Amino acid sequence: MTGSQSLYDVTIICTTDDHQAEYWMKRLSEGLCKSSDDAALHFPMVLAVSEDWGAGGAGNGLGTLYAFQKATKLAKEKYNVDLAHLLAQGEISAALYHTAGKGTRMAPLPASENNNKPGVKLPVCHNVNGTYQPITVLEAVVKQTGVYAASRKGRLSVYWGDQIFVPSASYDMEPTHHIDIMCTLLGDTAPTAQEWEAQGLEKYGVIAVLKGDERNAAQVEKVSHATAVEMLQSLGEIAQVGPSLGSFSVSAAMLQALSEEFAKELAEKTEKLDTDPHFWMPLTLSAKDYAALMKQKGIDEDVSLAHHARITAMKDKFDFGDLGLFGAVNVGSDACWWDYGQLKLYSKNNINLLEAGQDADLLRKFFAIDDKKQNSVLDGVTVDDTSCVFASKIQGGTITESALAVVTSPHVEADGAIIVNCTAKKIVAGKGSILYNLIDTSDEGIVAAPGEVIVAVNDESGDSMLLKSHMDIDGGKAWKIKLDMNEMSFEDVRNKNMDANITVIEAKRNEAFEKAASSF
Repeated sequence: MTGSQSLYDVTIICTTDDHQAEYWMKRLSEGLCKSSDDAALHFPMVLAVSEDWGAGGAGNGLGTLYAFQKATKLAKEKYNVDLAHLLAQGEISAALYHTAGKGTRMAPLPASENNNKPGVKLPVCHNVNGTYQPITVLEAVVKQTGVYAASRKGRLSVYWGDQIFVPSASYDMEPTHHIDIMCTLLGDTAPTAQEWEAQGLEKYGVIAVLKGDERNAAQVEKVSHATAVEMLQSLGEIAQVGPSLGSFSVSAAMLQALSEEFAKELAEKTEKLDTDPHFWMPLTLSAKDYAALMKQKGIDEDVSLAHHARITAMKDKFDFGDLGLFGAVNVGSDACWWDYGQLKLYSKNNINLLEAGQDADLLRKFFAIDDKKQNSVLDGVTVDDTSCVFASKIQGGTITESALAVVTSPHVEADGAIIVNCTAKKIVAGKGSILYNLIDTSDEGIVAAPGEVIVAVNDESGDSMLLKSHMDIDGGKAWKIKLDMNEMSFEDVRNKNMDANITVIEAKRNEAFEKAASSF
C-alpha cells in the first residue's frame, strides 16, 4: 500500500509514556514515514502507543501482543481502519519497534531527551518537514528495517529500537513459517563441539536450523554443544546454527492465536512474559528439555511443565496451512551491525563515520553521505578530510577527526569529538568528548576535556541544567550514584523527567537555540 519497498505500511512504536507516543506519531508522520502518494489514503500509517503495564513491565512477549492490541484500537479510532483484518488478508505489512527502557548504559544521553531513549540523536542529518535535523536512533532503525517490508505482507515484524544492521544475505524472500527469527547462521554445516566453543555459542540464544527441505528451526539458550545436540535430536539433525538477533516476525494467524491464548494476561496487565523463554522455546523444544533450560533460570519444573502444556495445547489446535511453525531468517555472516545502546558504542559507531574500510563505507552509504560537509556554512574554519560536519554554521577554528551535526558557533576547536545540536560563542572539545543539546551564551563558551561528556537537560518551563559524565564511566554501574560533577544522580534525573512533555520541551529548546545562535 505504501508503493515503496523500503517502508512498512504500518509502523507501530511502543513507548514508555503517552507524551512519547504523541511525539513519535508526529515526528515520523511528518518525516521518515510521510506519504509521497496522495492516493495512498492513510498509508504509510504511524501508530505510537505507550506500555501502561504493571511494575516490571510486560516483557517483549506480552509487550508485543499488547502494543499491537492498542495499535489496532488506535487505528480504528483515528482512521477507521481495521488493522487486524487487513493484516489477516495479507493486504498490509506492519512493523513494531520496542523502545521502552531506562537506557542506563547510554547515560547521560537519554536524560537530555527527557527519557525519550529512542530520540537520542546521531551526528547525521536528514530532512524532517523541510528542515535538516539530526536523525534519531529510532529513525535510523526504521529506515534500515524497511528493506524487509516488501516480503512481509500479512505479518507483524518486531524490532528493537537501538540497533542497526545491514544484511549481507538476501532480504527479498517468501515467508515459509508462521514465526521466523533473525539470526546470523555460521557456515554451511553444523559446527563441531570445538567450533561451538570457539564461537562462544554457549553464551547466546541460538537458532538451530534442521536438515530437510522444510528448514524448520528451534531455539536453545546458553547451552553447550553436547546439550544442544541432545535436546534437538528428537526434532532432527542440525544443519546450521547461529546466534539470534532477537528480532522476529509472526503471521497474522499466529499473532491472533497468541493474543487469544494470553487474553487473560493482556487484560490484567500484571504478568511479564518474554518471547524466547515463554513463546519460542516451549513451542520448539520437548517438555523435558524446556523444563531443564528454565530450571537454569530458577523456574520450578512444575511451573515450566504447566506452561509448556499450555503452549502445546495452543499449537495442537493451530491451523498451520502451508507454512511451518518456526524458521530462521539469515542476515548473513558478513552483515554489518551498529549498536547504539551503550555510550561507548554510541561514540565508536559515530566516529566510524569518519574512518576508512568496508564497514565505514557501508555506514556512510546507509546514511546517504556523499558530501561530508552537507548543508553547512564553514567559512574561515579549517576542517580536515575525515571529519563530518552537517547542517552547521561555523566561522573559525579547527576541526579534526570529529563528527558534528547542527552546530552554530563563531569558533570551534574539535579533535576526535562528537558534537550534536550545540550553539555557543566558542566550543572546545577534546579527543573522545561528546557535547549534546547545549546552548551557551557566555563569553567563555563550552569547554570539554578529553573523554568528557556534557549534555543539557531541559524542562517544560524552558529551564536547563548540565549533566556530565566521562567515557570511562559505565552509566549502568553509576546509575544511582551522584557523581561529583553533577547535582543529581542519573536515576534522580530520570525520575524528575518522568512524564515530561517532550514535544513542548523540544519546541522550547529549538526556540532557545535559534535565539542564541542568531545573537553570535
